[in-house]
Amino acid sequence: MTRLTISLSDERHRALREAALLRRKTIGQLIEESLEFYGIKTQRSAEELVAKARARAALGEADAVRLAVAETRAARRR
Repeated sequence: MTRLTISLSDERHRALREAALLRRKTIGQLIEESLEFYGIKTQRSAEELVAKARARAALGEADAVRLAVAETRAARRR
């Protein structure tokens, strides 16, 4: 697993720590969930999304990729 160092204000760090405690999660878990929420996906997750889209819609590979890209972009805008 890769480590990441970020700079946060003391106030933001305190809020993040409190949110993690309230949800009984680690700060890392909250960040992972946030990335997923905003559509930041691993290569494997993106491939699974394409496979699901193809299976549901009986799409060819090119159409399935276009759909996956559109869905990912829409999720990032939320």
